[in-house]
Amino acid sequence: MGFKRLLASLGAGGASVETVLTEVNVVPGGVVQGEVRIQGGSVNQAIEGLSVGLQARVEVEGQDQEYKQDVSFTKLRLGGAFELEANAVHAVPFGLEIPWETPITTIDGQPLRGMNIGVTTELEIARALDSGDLDPISVHPLPAQQALLDAFIQLGFRFKNADLERGHIRGTRQKLPFYQEIEFFPPQQYRGLNQVELSFVADDREMDVVLEMDKKPGLFGEGSDSFRSFKVGLNDFHGTDWAAYLNQWLSEVGSRRNWF
Repeated sequence: MGFKRLLASLGAGGASVETVLTEVNVVPGGVVQGEVRIQGGSVNQAIEGLSVGLQARVEVEGQDQEYKQDVSFTKLRLGGAFELEANAVHAVPFGLEIPWETPITTIDGQPLRGMNIGVTTELEIARALDSGDLDPISVHPLPAQQALLDAFIQLGFRFKNADLERGHIRGTRQKLPFYQEIEFFPPQQYRGLNQVELSFVADDREMDVVLEMDKKPGLFGEGSDSFRSFKVGLNDFHGTDWAAYLNQWLSEVGSRRNWF
């Protein structure tokens, strides 16, 4: 792919930076690789630091308002300080690890509406920090996550939206300061149900799967039977019929509440 300009020139005759990602398609626990190129300006400059990281657009609930915030959730420093000579090109390859909890942005080759995650580049010159634009990446589901997503589709659910919420899901292995909710429209057979929300919180061995039913606007509390959390191994999920598992839970809760 072609280079994308990330940073504007840092002052008259100053350096500029370009970056390129070798492959934008990644999975949680994987690595996004690329190269940062710093183009020297008309004068020598002391580069104090260069780093790349991941950033996500997250919803934050404040007092009587909700707003979006860009949150950095991993960062990799690329070497130390050096002198950039005028008109010289300094190329720095990198491999940035993707945390296991990184939200999914692409399902079955289609972008998941509501997701905005990518790589940013930061250049420090003379104690000034200049951050570049977001260079989007496509985060695909792990096989265990795909199995749960396929189960919803098999039951007739349709993707509605996804968002990132600042905060923590109690009782999970969550380490990031935000979590993802993937929302589904229900099929006709679950006519009393407004939507189901799905969250994954993974590490390198297993993941917490969090499900929550919503009969009407406003979700039920965690203590309700409309909330379910369970663990799934990343390598031993094949033995479960997840569509049957989800249908049993939905049917049990729905019948007790006379939804269906």
